[in-house]
Amino acid sequence: MPMSITFETTHEWQESRWNQAETVYNEAFPEAGRKSRAIVKRMFERGIAILHTWHENGDVVAMALSSVNKQAKVLVIDYIAVRQDHRGRGLGRRCIADIQAWASIEAGCKAIVIEVEAEETPVNRERIQFWQRVGFHLTAYVHPYIWVPETYRAMYLNLDEDELLTDDGKKLFTYITNYHERAYRGKL
Repeated sequence: MPMSITFETTHEWQESRWNQAETVYNEAFPEAGRKSRAIVKRMFERGIAILHTWHENGDVVAMALSSVNKQAKVLVIDYIAVRQDHRGRGLGRRCIADIQAWASIEAGCKAIVIEVEAEETPVNRERIQFWQRVGFHLTAYVHPYIWVPETYRAMYLNLDEDELLTDDGKKLFTYITNYHERAYRGKL
């Protein structure tokens, strides 16, 4: 992987940065599986969204959208994507390492939580295996949402050995659903 990739994080809506990140976002996630631009923008206006971007020669080559649960000291990663033509080079690992360092040092988080689709498919197994390779632990609890047909499982990564997060998937989903509720409250 080239060393010319830089990492940036912002808590503020920046139209030009989102335009670049949105290209990677749209490439990686189907329309039905992503938040609209209006919802993402409103999340920034409410102070609940964080955009992480990785740049090579001025172009966004990877992005992540996350939120910090300050009370629990947990970072929830909602979306993370590497541009198609940059996959298979270790950039995904680099993104996770950068987010880990940022979450621990800059945001004061003790853990990172994500949700993964629970259905047993080759694609979902591959995704789970990626997260496990970068240190995440899969929980057994399967979470149903009322607004989407898919079920999900929580995965977590402890960042602070002195403050370990529970491995109770149902409890971890309280952080995830709290984030989604804040994102969609007053939906446009």
